[in-house]
Amino acid sequence: MSRTGLTEYEAAVAVAKHRNFRAAALELGTSPTSLSSTIRALEARIGVQLFNRTTRSVALTATGETFISRVSASVTEIRQAIEEAQGKAQEPSGTLRINSSISAAHEILLPLIAEFLRRYPAMTVDLVTETRLVDIVLKGFDAGIRVHDSVPADMVAIRLGYSLDFTVVGSPDYLARHPAPTTPAELMNHCCIRARWVSGGIYRWEIGGGAEKFDLDVPGNIILDDQSLILKAARAGLGLACIANAFARDAIVAGDLIPVLEDWKASPAPLSLYYPRSRHPAKALQAFVEVIRGARATAAG
Repeated sequence: MSRTGLTEYEAAVAVAKHRNFRAAALELGTSPTSLSSTIRALEARIGVQLFNRTTRSVALTATGETFISRVSASVTEIRQAIEEAQGKAQEPSGTLRINSSISAAHEILLPLIAEFLRRYPAMTVDLVTETRLVDIVLKGFDAGIRVHDSVPADMVAIRLGYSLDFTVVGSPDYLARHPAPTTPAELMNHCCIRARWVSGGIYRWEIGGGAEKFDLDVPGNIILDDQSLILKAARAGLGLACIANAFARDAIVAGDLIPVLEDWKASPAPLSLYYPRSRHPAKALQAFVEVIRGARATAAG
């Protein structure tokens, strides 16, 4: 663990982020035993218990939650000031933890994360995918990636320049039993596989563009909250599905699903990176944002 004069506080912030001594020790370049001793020394010095520990888990106490929320931003700022003074801030290193929806991860894995790792080989990206929106601060993530409209209002949002593009598809079996729709309005005569947003609401199929735009609460007798399940149901012939291209591509190529309404494109859902408002985001996060901006400029130019 590097000695910056903040060793105990850096240790506490790392353990709070990972909820795990081994993972925190790996980040800090020390041993779990040494890290545990550092935390005990800090708790003894300030006279409060910051963590509840068992053989299986580590959790912040109520006092610890308050303490970490107050000191973590200051620790980051002081560490960055030291790095800048020493001229060490040019090359990011360490781990960038990102929480993403599964569909978004498929879209950004190669164009953005692969480029980020190519530029900064000393970095590690820990990409965790979840269907539901989580509190990235509480869960110890540096940033999240979601559809722009679902980003919490109190976060900084950076548009990625990529979006979730959707296609309406059906299996050969389903389309043999039900003539393919030729206009979006005809979807109301079909059995559709409906989708539930992470917020709990039912997704309305938004199809078309320009002057002709359809926002349809399609009929259907099955509602699913996971794109992989929607894909499976569509392949099984349970109905038409409006599914992200990231999931549908292979099934279309294999002939398991057939696109319909190809003259009517489902409205894309722009993706954004988001993170807590802070005057000084971590260097690794700043570097990732620069990769995003560079990719957008390349696409625009």
